[in-house]
Amino acid sequence: MLDPTALYLSDPALLGDGRLRGLPMIVALSGYVEAGHLAGQIEAVVMDSMPSETLAQFDLDQLYDYRSRRPHVKFVEDHFEEWDAPELTLRVVTDGLGRHFLLLTGPEPDTQWERFTRAVVGLAQRLDVSLVALVSGIPMPVPHTRPMLVTAHGPRADLLPSTGGNKPTFEISASVSHLLELKLQGAGIDHVGLSVHVPQYLAESYLPQAAVAALEHLSAVTGRTLPTDELREASRGVIQQINEQANGSPEIQSVVENMERRYDDVVDASAHRSILAGPDHNDLPDADELGAAAEAFLASQDEQDN
Repeated sequence: MLDPTALYLSDPALLGDGRLRGLPMIVALSGYVEAGHLAGQIEAVVMDSMPSETLAQFDLDQLYDYRSRRPHVKFVEDHFEEWDAPELTLRVVTDGLGRHFLLLTGPEPDTQWERFTRAVVGLAQRLDVSLVALVSGIPMPVPHTRPMLVTAHGPRADLLPSTGGNKPTFEISASVSHLLELKLQGAGIDHVGLSVHVPQYLAESYLPQAAVAALEHLSAVTGRTLPTDELREASRGVIQQINEQANGSPEIQSVVENMERRYDDVVDASAHRSILAGPDHNDLPDADELGAAAEAFLASQDEQDN
């Protein structure tokens, strides 16, 4: 394998700064599954409201498939400008109380996953990171009318909230974050994964409420103060718009009501089983129901935009 450290350019002075050792690290990568545009919102709100310095800049020419995820460029009158170059960056950020933390954001690598994850683990070891918190949004059959659920996962039970009940086993398509969790575990680095349950029929929409839920949980596990006020304000308008469009569609209303009943049964009864299934484990909305609801919702958005 090629040298993992050759994947990034770093700031030797910052990497050698003893004040930056022992910090928590937040990882929020945008990938093929990024329900609610969660990672992008987290990066934007943190970078807009908190001072930061770049510790390491990854070479995306080695990691990014430009043809499958084409960046944007603006054409102005007779020329092109504002090339929106993707960046995968590890930064040191300072919260409102003057406490530092590390933030790794950018697009999920398309290639060299093994080498990339080894590079991140190497940086975490060099900086003696105290905890790595990885966050992602996953599409789930949950209603937008209820509080966002967040599933925490990791090898150390004492770092996770108690859930009780059955612990399911299943197989899913992997992401770089999943592989990174395995590499962190192998290196003995404490970490917590946070998966925000995003309504499946809104997975392609920007949902500030999903980012709020993520930031609240990240604050809790890292002990850092993360900004949510702007996102909370934005979420009020988004929820109002969704409700208006949902109320005009009987198909969406029916699916949402079914999800509400299932959500309330699971959450209110504290029956720690999968939010995916009801009491008899066979009353999930099927693919046709979810598809019809999603199509109706997206169609209503297009009509409103026009």
